[in-house]
Amino acid sequence: MPVTKEDKFELVKKFGENEKDTGRPEVQIAILTARINHLTKHFSEHKKDHASRRGLMKMVGKRRKLLKYLAKIDIERYRAVLKELNLRK
Repeated sequence: MPVTKEDKFELVKKFGENEKDTGRPEVQIAILTARINHLTKHFSEHKKDHASRRGLMKMVGKRRKLLKYLAKIDIERYRAVLKELNLRK
C-alpha cells in the first residue's frame, strides 16, 4: 500500500513547524524516505518493474540533493533528520 494522506500528514506534523508546513527540507526528506521505503518493498516482488525503478532512482537523487542542501544551511537539523529517519547507518 502506498504512502497515504494520513501518513503524510503525520510526517508533516512531526517534521514541520505546523501541520501545513510542507516546504521544509526535513518534511520533504521524510516523505521521500517513506516513498522510497515503500518502493523498495515493491521491488522484492516485482523484479522486472524497470519503469518504477527509474522513478525510485529519481526520488533517491532528489532526497540526496535535499540532504546536501540541509547540511549546507544547518548541520544540526541535518544530523537530527538523519538520526530520526535512520539514514546513514
